[in-house]
Amino acid sequence: MNALLTDLYELNMVASYLRRGMDGTATFSLFVRRLPATRGFIVAAGVESCLDFLEQLAFDEEDLRYLGEGLGFTPADVEAFRRFRFTGDVWAISEGRIALAGEPLLEVTAPLPEAQVVETFLLNRVTFESTIASKAARCVIAAAGRDTVDFSFRRTQGIEAGIDVARLSAMVGFAATSNVEAARRFGLTAAGTMAHSYVEAFASEAEAFRAFAEDFPGRVTFLVDTYDTITGVKNAIAVMHELELGLEGRLGIRLDSGDLAQLSLTARRLLDRAGLKHVRIFASGSLNELAIDELVRGGAPIDAFGVGTQMGVSADNPYLDTAYKLVRYQDRPVMKLSRDKVSAPGRKQVFRRAKPFSDVVGLRDEPVPSGRERLLELLMTGGKRTAARQPWSRSLALFQADLALLPAGARKIRSPKPPPVRATQALRSLTAETRRRLMN
Repeated sequence: MNALLTDLYELNMVASYLRRGMDGTATFSLFVRRLPATRGFIVAAGVESCLDFLEQLAFDEEDLRYLGEGLGFTPADVEAFRRFRFTGDVWAISEGRIALAGEPLLEVTAPLPEAQVVETFLLNRVTFESTIASKAARCVIAAAGRDTVDFSFRRTQGIEAGIDVARLSAMVGFAATSNVEAARRFGLTAAGTMAHSYVEAFASEAEAFRAFAEDFPGRVTFLVDTYDTITGVKNAIAVMHELELGLEGRLGIRLDSGDLAQLSLTARRLLDRAGLKHVRIFASGSLNELAIDELVRGGAPIDAFGVGTQMGVSADNPYLDTAYKLVRYQDRPVMKLSRDKVSAPGRKQVFRRAKPFSDVVGLRDEPVPSGRERLLELLMTGGKRTAARQPWSRSLALFQADLALLPAGARKIRSPKPPPVRATQALRSLTAETRRRLMN
């Protein structure tokens, strides 16, 4: 894995540490400072990507040449980088679990230079993946049991981002993705219909529908809004009857524009009158969780939603306010005291009570309070994973279990209220002691 995937100041600090023999054990904590106003929780994600990176971290010969010739690091620095590997431990909240602001999503304990140089990559992956997973989760909640399908690939900010979004959306309950490579890579369900260009390429809408149904009889969904939506529905019904498309396979119509609530009601009425009650109505077109929620609450007879740009880039809040802070060096707890950016010292653990739901942040080595469980698990020791990469299906099971316990206020689509997070007495005492020491 390319060790140059970092910021220059990380390498500057690492070289300085190594020159001075500052290689004692350090712990860094990665957490979200505060949630956006439109979020009631975080879905932990990005951990598996971080573990992949840490296991393979190394500078190759081309990297080392650039460090010396391009960035001016000394021959001794370059030689130290040549030997560089990650040998530390990682405690983290498993992907798919629900977390809150102020809780460590991940903690790294390693020799100081190793724990420092990985900051940029870890922040990048956890921030991006948790942002997308949290947005996708809100779409699933809004759909209230109806299918959601990832349509984001053409609008994600990069090809690999599109691959990631497909996996992350599946991790929180999306039923399928339009992204063929992601479907192949992760064993997801691929979904797709036709574009307006397909309809326009034929002499008539009915001819386009007939051709598509003949070519793909087991998965027919007609895009009905190229010209006039209601006429499109009627043409789809006529072709269904003409070709005697029955109950087998996937059969549906897709609405991609206009007043989706009213159009879905009219379409449902026409389909039912034609004896096609089994035909599903699929809606798409600039949807987000707010629009989905409004449609569902309004009783629109829509069976599935295609969600693209708004989810794939988390358009309303495209990042989380994450931080990666040194909390302990050798035997010394440390903390940051900057205004509005105070960090808590010490190696930590999150203790969760399921019913009623509540989280408490404490110290890693303190006893588990009665009725609570530890959230952070030891996922890497000595630079090696403690278990195989967690599949998205396992993350989905963890997400669904946590979501069922989350207070209704945190699940709200509009004006959500995150549950409060408290600190244990042990953590409060250590914080006070560390503050006094630093201020004296």
